Amino acid sequence: MFLSLKSWRRRRILQRRSLPDGIWRRVLERFVFLQDLTQDELGRLRAWVVLFLHDKKFSTAGELALTDEMRVMIAAQACILILNLDLDYYDDWVEIIVYPDEFVPDHEYEDETGVVHRVHDPLSGESWPHGPVILSWADAAGRETAPGYSVVIHEFAHKLDMRNGEANGFPQLHAEMSRPAWSAAFGAAYADFCMRLDAGDETEIDSYAAESPAEFFAVVSEAFFTMPHKVQQMYPAVYRQLALFYRQDTLARRGKQ
Repeated sequence: MFLSLKSWRRRRILQRRSLPDGIWRRVLERFVFLQDLTQDELGRLRAWVVLFLHDKKFSTAGELALTDEMRVMIAAQACILILNLDLDYYDDWVEIIVYPDEFVPDHEYEDETGVVHRVHDPLSGESWPHGPVILSWADAAGRETAPGYSVVIHEFAHKLDMRNGEANGFPQLHAEMSRPAWSAAFGAAYADFCMRLDAGDETEIDSYAAESPAEFFAVVSEAFFTMPHKVQQMYPAVYRQLALFYRQDTLARRGKQ
């Protein structure tokens, strides 16, 4: 009964709401990783975007004027992660806050000695457990940065990671997936990545991945969608786990184009 009611509600929304073709076309042209999708995948992504925009609340800061096209750009990047999953993966929060550019949060944390520190570092994105996703529009729009960079994919990967607690790089896996296999793949890759950076090696995967296992998962998820060949080359076991988790083979998809 619950599934039928949910399906009925979604069908009603899709019957009543749509995306302007011009906006949708420009969004697809902007992001290369969306151009790899088949027509069936594009149709499914477009439906997720419509439902996402219906369910989520967008707020702005810093006098940013948010247009419909900007909302679709954010939603399309967010929904590529759940293309073959379900919108329910984003069901425990509502708001997206968009700043014009990098923003400076006011955070406090207590270290292991009990000393309280205040953080004033500029950020391009932030995700709160059961709370909002906060984005810099300049970054969400896909401005030229490091290869494989997508702050939207990054923050929404954190959201998936947080579904079973604090972000730690170990999201709730599907029933058919192996927890030991995930741990082995990501543990070895994270250790190797940190060792490479310590040795001064250059890597196209963002060095921010070394900050923590949670950041490693989010950064490698960015690369999985935007430059999957790099993930496959460096960490094939991680690529296999991400393909199972997202239920997408992004490298095979790109190779068919």
